[in-house]
Amino acid sequence: MQKYSYYLGKFQLHSSDKEIKDLVIAWIFISIAFAIVRSSGDYLSNKFLILIAISAVTVGLGFLLHELAHKVVAQHYHCWAEFRADITMLILALLMSFLGFVFIAPGAVMIFGNINKRQNGIISLAGPLTNIIIAILLLPLLFISTSSLWKEIISAGYLINAWLGLFNMIPLWNFDGIKIWRWSKLAYIVTLIIAAILIFIFFKFAF
Repeated sequence: MQKYSYYLGKFQLHSSDKEIKDLVIAWIFISIAFAIVRSSGDYLSNKFLILIAISAVTVGLGFLLHELAHKVVAQHYHCWAEFRADITMLILALLMSFLGFVFIAPGAVMIFGNINKRQNGIISLAGPLTNIIIAILLLPLLFISTSSLWKEIISAGYLINAWLGLFNMIPLWNFDGIKIWRWSKLAYIVTLIIAAILIFIFFKFAF
């Protein structure tokens, strides 16, 4: 397995061809799933291809940065950390998208190292917090954008990031939420409320 190293400033980020392959696979599946949800059943038009392209860009911004945030913080704590796709859950996400809902559990950053509950909670918080920050940065652009295509891109980026932030706060199974809850209930509640407000704003103003 080929390994790679990248530098973010003075920080060295380690990866591998397996991780890059899994990220690309998950990216494609999620992009198509979100495009299906936003297509209103029109899968054979040029609009659907445009929606896939828009989803690829916005999911690339949301999903990849979410996983990268976990990875960077985990490696900051001297852990081995790489993303691994879950093909079964990706297929489930694709199937459920035809029902108008995307179940986002594409895989996870596998972490091995000696970390305590606080460090594990901070690593887990890094992902949804990244999505929330992106959504907040995109929020004012929703109100000032005039171009229909530009607004569609901003709207998709906002919704995907707000939804990723909220969905990952589920305090069950292996979601980020359960690890954040075990570390700090205050951090969990504050993050959950902010993510929920961002989703509410989207549907309140019908973007």
